[in-house]
Amino acid sequence: MIYLQLFYEFVKTGLFAIGGGLATLPFLQEIGGRTAWFTDLELADMVAISESTPGSIGMNMASYVGYKTAGIPGVIIATLALAAPSVIIIIIIARVLQRFRSSRYVNLAFEGIRPASTALITSAMLSIFALCLLDVSAFRASGSILDLVSFKSAALFAVLWIFTNAVKPTKKLHPIVFIAFSAAAGIALGLN
Repeated sequence: MIYLQLFYEFVKTGLFAIGGGLATLPFLQEIGGRTAWFTDLELADMVAISESTPGSIGMNMASYVGYKTAGIPGVIIATLALAAPSVIIIIIIARVLQRFRSSRYVNLAFEGIRPASTALITSAMLSIFALCLLDVSAFRASGSILDLVSFKSAALFAVLWIFTNAVKPTKKLHPIVFIAFSAAAGIALGLN
């Protein structure tokens, strides 16, 4: 039964998450909340690992969830289920689009998809931003607004932003340098 549920959840995600790997995050949050296969913190870890490893974010995350819930067969099922809708739709669109390339309705449909993709990606970005920089549970426990912000995470974010955007010599460094630095800083600061 778990295999059918994995297949259903990831086919649904693959079918509606238009815009790439980050667009799958709202769907994954909903899956995690409903099925308890993973927590929001584990989701943030999956995003960090998926961003740091080769391959698309969505596929890496589907593989992780599949493995965590059903082992190697789960990896295969979740990964194929996530990819199947895109592959099928692209094959159909490629054949049909050649005939309707100049169609006003096709162009309007694509114009409608762009804002939806942007909204999904923005939602994912804001969710990850809040998950990494805010500590809602500490705020709820104490009621103090100072406990809402994770100052260590915010400081690390600020340092990384400055070195990747404002300091000319470091702007050109390979992203792996910043990934390694972030991992080391996260361990040193005890960030989870």
